[in-house]
Amino acid sequence: MDFNFTEEQQAAVEAARAVFSGVVPDAVPSPALVPGAVAEDIDRPLWAALAAGDLLSLTLSPEHGGAGLDLIALCLVLRESAKVLARVPVLETCTVAMAIQRYGDEALAAELLPAVGRGELVLTVGANGRSGHDPAELAVTARPDGDASGAAGDASRADGDGGNSSETVWVLDGVQSAVPWAQTANWIAVPAHTGEGRAVLALVSRGQDGVTIAEQVSTSGELFGEVRLDAVRIGRRELIDATGAWEWLHALLTTGTCALALGLGEAVLAMTSQYTGKREQFGFPVATFQSVAVQTADRYIDLRAMEVTLWQAAWRIATGGSGALPPAGDVAVAKIWASDGVRRVVQTAQHLHGGFGADTDYPLHRFHAWAKQIELSLGPAAAHEEALGDLLAAHSLD
Repeated sequence: MDFNFTEEQQAAVEAARAVFSGVVPDAVPSPALVPGAVAEDIDRPLWAALAAGDLLSLTLSPEHGGAGLDLIALCLVLRESAKVLARVPVLETCTVAMAIQRYGDEALAAELLPAVGRGELVLTVGANGRSGHDPAELAVTARPDGDASGAAGDASRADGDGGNSSETVWVLDGVQSAVPWAQTANWIAVPAHTGEGRAVLALVSRGQDGVTIAEQVSTSGELFGEVRLDAVRIGRRELIDATGAWEWLHALLTTGTCALALGLGEAVLAMTSQYTGKREQFGFPVATFQSVAVQTADRYIDLRAMEVTLWQAAWRIATGGSGALPPAGDVAVAKIWASDGVRRVVQTAQHLHGGFGADTDYPLHRFHAWAKQIELSLGPAAAHEEALGDLLAAHSLD
C-alpha cells in the first residue's frame, strides 16, 4: 500500500507554493478595524496567477483544458492557499466546475469550463440555506414552468451576465444566505428541492432577472451575499437533476473546507513555534517551559489527526474506495476534527502569544477570524457528529 502522493499531485503543490509565495495575509484592512468587508473584490492578480499556473484547471478533464487530477490534488492546493489566507474562491469555483463536468449538460460544460480554467469565470455556491442550520436544498424550490415559450435571452453565454436559455423549463424561488463572493461570481450554483422532494442543482447567472444580492460580511471580513431568487427562470441544461449531484458537491465542499482548516492550522502552529522560541522569560525561551511544550504538542497531534482524516475522506470520494460506512461518514469525521482542531490551534496560539497575539499589526488575529469562519462553514463539529451518529445507526459495522 502506497501512501505517498503521486508526482502530478506533488507538482501541483510545488506550483501552488510558487504562486502563493508572494501573498501577504495583511494585504487588505483587518476585519477588526473596518465596519464592513475588507475588500469589494477577490484578489484579482492572484486569481490571474493561479490561472496562469494551470491551478484553476487542475481537476478539469483534458478535453476542457485541464490536467484531469482529482479532489486530493485540489485539497493540496487549498491547504497551501490557507497558509497565506489567499482571498480567492478556489474551493467554490473548482468544486462547482467538477460538479458541472461530472453531472452537467455536456454542451454547457464545453462552454463554461475552459473559461473557468483560464480564470475568466468565477463560480460560487449557496451551501448554507436560509439560516445555515437547515439543509441548503430546502431553502429554494424548483418547479417546472407552465409556459416554456416565455423565455428570452441565452443563459449559456460565457460571461454569465444575464439571460435565460431559449427553453425555460424551471422556476426558482427562495433564499441562499452567506454565499461566498456572490457579487463577484459570474455563476452561482444553487441547491433546490422539487415538488417530489428531490434535491437538484441550478446554475444561476448573477445578473439575470429575479436575482437580487444583499451584502453580507463573513467572520473573516470577506464580502458574502444573501442571494434571493424571485421567480428566476432557467433553462433545462442549467438544472442538474442527476441523483446525488448536490450531495456529491456538498461532500467536495466539506472536504475542501477541511483542507483549508489544516493549512491554516499548520501556519498558525509554525507562527507560534517561532514566537515562543524567541520570546524569553527568566532568561529562557518560553518554548522550553514544560507547559508550553505540552500545549504545542497537543496541537501538533490535532493537526496530524486533521490531516489523516482529511486524506481518508478525499481518497474515498476521489477513488470510490470501500469502507464500513458510506463516504459521508469519512467526510463527517474529517469535518469534526477540522472544526474542533482548528479552533483549538488558534486558541492555544492566542494564549501562548499573550497580548501580542491580539495586536492588529500582527497577523494572528486575522488567522483567528478565518479559523472561526472555517470552523462553522458547512456545519460545526456538533452537526457532523449528529450526521455521523445517524450513519452509524443506519449501517451495521459487522
